[in-house]
Amino acid sequence: MMARDERSLGELFAELSSETSTLVRQEVQLAKAELSHKASEVGKDVGYLAAGAAVLYAGMLAILAGLVLLLGQLDFIAMWFSALLIGIIVAAIGYFLVRRGLKDLKQTPLAPQHTIETLKEDKEWAKEQTR
Repeated sequence: MMARDERSLGELFAELSSETSTLVRQEVQLAKAELSHKASEVGKDVGYLAAGAAVLYAGMLAILAGLVLLLGQLDFIAMWFSALLIGIIVAAIGYFLVRRGLKDLKQTPLAPQHTIETLKEDKEWAKEQTR
């Protein structure tokens, strides 16, 4: 192998091109691994969320039915009005929770931050190599 100072400019650019190509392939692999890991974590969390929500929903229905019956037993509130009142209150709470969840979800970064940072570093490295 020739000493570094004996290589031609063409050989140096060919080596730089080869190293850059290898680096880009490695960064793509890193991005895939990072996204796969995030997707796996999100999938597991969504599963827990769905199971918990189903159980919570069943419990809430029983509690709400009890509240409707309790209010309906009062002499000055009709059963239908009791159901309507409870329904409006629950719908308002649900609306608030959905809006908050959507707001929080929009603020969650799903981009592969580590890969983006290393790509920026790689860009700087490539610039330094061509100087």
